[in-house]
Amino acid sequence: MKRSMQLSLRAGERLYINGAVLRVDRKVSIELLNDATFLMENHVLQIEDATTPLKRLYFVLQTMLMDPATAQETLKLFRQLFDLVPCSYSQTPEASFLATLEKVRSLAEEGRPFEAMRVLRGLYADELPLLDEHEREAEEPRLRERAG
Repeated sequence: MKRSMQLSLRAGERLYINGAVLRVDRKVSIELLNDATFLMENHVLQIEDATTPLKRLYFVLQTMLMDPATAQETLKLFRQLFDLVPCSYSQTPEASFLATLEKVRSLAEEGRPFEAMRVLRGLYADELPLLDEHEREAEEPRLRERAG
């Protein structure tokens, strides 16, 4: 049985549904009555913020959701980037990190990019110690800015 999804948006907020971008001019609640692929604006990563290997993967997955017409081509890019992730770090990732990355790959391959994005967001903190010193220094102010 399908359940509806209730979404609440603030004035000026964007919602991405099945490749379309909606912006509301006032606070509104929307009920999705059927299956739809959507992203809330607060889950959208801007290209300039895709500064780490995991964030680049996230950006590609997000592109699959935002532009469903090119999802299969974008999945090819995801696969290429995914294969480079483990060798992108200055330290070898732990087995649990790599296992979670494999879960991300499986979700993407199964056509579940939103769930893969959720799992990736959970790995961001674990990725920080793996980055080389220069990347880590660049990333830490961004984390403080978002937390503050």
